[in-house]
Amino acid sequence: MPSAFQFQCHFILIFLAASKGETRYLEVRDAGEDEPFLLLSEDLKRELSAGQIYRRSLRCIDMLSIEGQFTFTADQPQLHCATFFIGEPEELITIDYDFVNIDCQGGDFLKVFDGWILKGEKFPSSLDHPLPTSQRYIDFCESGNIQRSIRSSQNVAMIFFRIHQPGNGFTITVKKNANLFPQMKIGCENTVLRMVSSGKHINRVTFEYHQLDLQETENRKENSIEEFCFPSI
Repeated sequence: MPSAFQFQCHFILIFLAASKGETRYLEVRDAGEDEPFLLLSEDLKRELSAGQIYRRSLRCIDMLSIEGQFTFTADQPQLHCATFFIGEPEELITIDYDFVNIDCQGGDFLKVFDGWILKGEKFPSSLDHPLPTSQRYIDFCESGNIQRSIRSSQNVAMIFFRIHQPGNGFTITVKKNANLFPQMKIGCENTVLRMVSSGKHINRVTFEYHQLDLQETENRKENSIEEFCFPSI
């Protein structure tokens, strides 16, 4: 996903947090503090290139685009928390549980979702994902020590959790791995879809695409990347 989209995602998360009264977790701090926007800094990436492990605490609502070790410790009951992970388009995300101290019997949970969920919408959608929706959720309280390392199917993943007891929490390590076999390469390189709304209605856009097979390209002599990407008007 391009950096512009990452910025839009940050904006959406801040808006959602504010609407739920969670803005105290995203308050602007001094430049020396860890803010979500700093995770996109090229200077920070260069500093970590020497093999250092980046570490910081997680907020109730958070977003990460960098590898490292991250810890969440509840200072009060936290009932609606989520962390969104994003990598480059050619990367997969691995989440390792290093330490987990939650009360599953008392109503706590810690789940990984293979993708993102925003306002009830799944990304990638159920139609575009290789796994059925039921298999995209991995609940720590059900799997426990059986599955302590989880890898996403694409460059986005998320965890959502609920912790009642102050002092309880978890530590995870996030890694990025090269995706050697993407679902599809787009010959046009860039595809742009722009929608302008009046703001008075709820809008939705649906589009689809498919990969050209050999028969399609042979049946039309004029078939070419240029023909499909820049059709004549």
